[in-house]
Amino acid sequence: MTPDRSTNPKEGNAAEDAQIGADAAEAKQADAGASAGGAAGEPEAAPKPAAEQAARPEGESAAEPPAAEPAAAELPAGEAPTPERPRRPSAQRATDSAASPAPAQARARKAPAARRRRRVVRARARYVRTPARKARMVCLQLPGKSVAQARAILAFTPREAARDWSKLLESAVANAENNHELLEDDLIIREAYADEGPTIKRFRPRAMGRATPIQKRTSHLTITLTARPDPTRKS
Repeated sequence: MTPDRSTNPKEGNAAEDAQIGADAAEAKQADAGASAGGAAGEPEAAPKPAAEQAARPEGESAAEPPAAEPAAAELPAGEAPTPERPRRPSAQRATDSAASPAPAQARARKAPAARRRRRVVRARARYVRTPARKARMVCLQLPGKSVAQARAILAFTPREAARDWSKLLESAVANAENNHELLEDDLIIREAYADEGPTIKRFRPRAMGRATPIQKRTSHLTITLTARPDPTRKS
């Protein structure tokens, strides 16, 4: 019941201040009680019935409820889920990595094969004043022959192109000895071929004031030498 206000204004103000202070104290006590109740924690679980504890065998703890499986990701309509790729065990992965050679080992295996590759020495004569057709009639006998055999063939070939081939052979042998440090006795002719070169066109005067064209053909001659294979070495 609210007390009657005094006729004196000072006494009425004092009574109002006292009432406000009392209300504030009650509000603080209520807040303190609510915070204390929240800090106390959740209430303990109620004990299970004795009949359920007796039915469980001794030494067996209460089984926890199975965890709920995560919900599958929603897929758009008409799209099938992608199957997961089975993972191999670590022991099998280690075996596969040991079986496959490393890139460095593979390069090391290829290196001896590259070193066994024989050197090739080349000599070329360009713009030789001999038709390519006539030069090929001589060079077809040279591949696979040794230097001594090729010299004998060219020395006894009754054709003018044989002299050009003989000069080119001597140049190739000199290149092998001076530039590649190869011996003449270990060399064989790997290739010998003639390519067509430019044709020089000339004219010759003929009877009755006419002019007859003359075609002076040229050719490019090439000889390649290589070391004789060692019969004792296994390829």
